[in-house]
Amino acid sequence: MTHDTLFESFDINGLSLDNRVGLAPMTRTSATEEGHPTREMARYYTSFARGGFPFLVSEGIYTDTAHSQGYPNQPGLATDAQADEWEEVVDAVHEEGSVFFAQLMHAGPQAQGNRYVDDTVAPSPYQPPGEMAEVYGGSGAYQTAIELDESGLSEVKTGFVESAERAAKAGFEGVEIHAANGYLLHAFIDPLVNERNDKYGGSPEARARFPAEIIAAIQETTPEEFVVGVRTSQTAVTDEERTWPDEEDTAKAVFESFTNAGADYIHVTEPEVTEPAFGETGRTLTELADQYSETVIITNGGLGDPEKARTALADGADLVTQATAALANHDWPNRVRQGDELANLDPSVVFEPDASISAAEIPNDD
Repeated sequence: MTHDTLFESFDINGLSLDNRVGLAPMTRTSATEEGHPTREMARYYTSFARGGFPFLVSEGIYTDTAHSQGYPNQPGLATDAQADEWEEVVDAVHEEGSVFFAQLMHAGPQAQGNRYVDDTVAPSPYQPPGEMAEVYGGSGAYQTAIELDESGLSEVKTGFVESAERAAKAGFEGVEIHAANGYLLHAFIDPLVNERNDKYGGSPEARARFPAEIIAAIQETTPEEFVVGVRTSQTAVTDEERTWPDEEDTAKAVFESFTNAGADYIHVTEPEVTEPAFGETGRTLTELADQYSETVIITNGGLGDPEKARTALADGADLVTQATAALANHDWPNRVRQGDELANLDPSVVFEPDASISAAEIPNDD
């Protein structure tokens, strides 16, 4: 058999993976109204583990009982009761032999459903463009978010740290801090959103400071073997064409800051991550991450074709993740390893009428 880089083994912070293809985080809306994960979610994640994904990153999990929740029926790790319910999901994934990371998310200005508060927050006053997505429970224009003051910043940081501690107690092997796609921590990085004039605004290094502080704070309060990763992007949910105006200056500052803060991995994502990061030529975001960081690089975006996934590894990624292709093929790694044909995604199964998990997606093990 011809050697395939996708199926090389890899170790991350002492965790052994038997291939280099993980499950990307994807927004679903199947938790209870109170933010508790369900048995249905356990079957959903277990199906990916059974399908050959050696590590899974959960959907975005909200971190506090204030502004972090982004969608109705989003799961949380903001309370001990929510964390207790995650144990069944984590145990089910572990029974299939996969590693499970909890993605910790603060929705920030892109919140479109929160049971705790009515307003939204951002680094600076900001209204995201476009309208909320009905598939995720929103409707109409986004609110104009209010600027976080010192107390608000402290509340955000505490939420991330305490949620990470709960994730460790629930059995997750690590957390991924969501600093991508227009949510709060990405908004700090993005000069189109962050207009602060304090230590968290202005230069690329200053804009990367707040998410870097959260990485460092979680590293300080969780066990040494616990993985602390971070996800970042140029694009936002509300603007898939967005790029950093100062281009490589921001890339360098972000990747260096996250490495210095102690990130065990950096997960970069773009709609087509094998394409140049800025303009029609030049390096990809994966190549820039590889150049400016000294940690594990995971890459995501448009990698459903195995050849593109192999290209991403050649560009400097250590691991790749699948999103849309995984929804269509819960056994993507097994199919590719065996040379089987891959299925195309049927949106009517996954995203109609909403983003909750449908019965057709998961096995019936009753």
